[in-house]
Amino acid sequence: MKKFEEKTTQTTSIYDGKIVKLQVDDVTLPNGKSAKREIIKHPGAVAIIAITNEGKLVMVEQYRKALERSIVEIPAGKLEIGEEPIYTARRELEEETGYGAHQFEYLQAFATSPGFADEVIHLFVGTDLYQIENRAELDEDEFVELLEVSLEEAQAMVADGRIYDAKTAFAVLWFALQQDK
Repeated sequence: MKKFEEKTTQTTSIYDGKIVKLQVDDVTLPNGKSAKREIIKHPGAVAIIAITNEGKLVMVEQYRKALERSIVEIPAGKLEIGEEPIYTARRELEEETGYGAHQFEYLQAFATSPGFADEVIHLFVGTDLYQIENRAELDEDEFVELLEVSLEEAQAMVADGRIYDAKTAFAVLWFALQQDK
């Protein structure tokens, strides 16, 4: 048994959407009592810390309906069924930024909201960037503005809230730590 494991006794599907599924699990807690857990099932995603040859971070600004505002983020996207994260990373970098990377390094994976969702983001570092002449198109419902920012500019964006999501804040922290090496 895993430490503090909650045993699922029943799962009820509530919603099966294009990107996420919502379910309610009835669970038995470690102390024997029962509880309900609302869980979002997500196929996972990738995010790319793309660094230009001039040492700037490639970011995109886009509107996020769930937040009702635009935020600045590192390029990222959802895994397709059966797709390896490295392929998703290459595709998303190209679609969102028009860049390719000669070097991709897998950094790590992390859970985005483990209290209610199973989404895991696979984080890559992309370097030795190059412009793609005939780049893949953005999804039809995707509108982004490309930004290339210095570490100092990115840190200011974290401080003033333009960078507002955890994956991008993590990317800025990681990039800052690399400068100290």
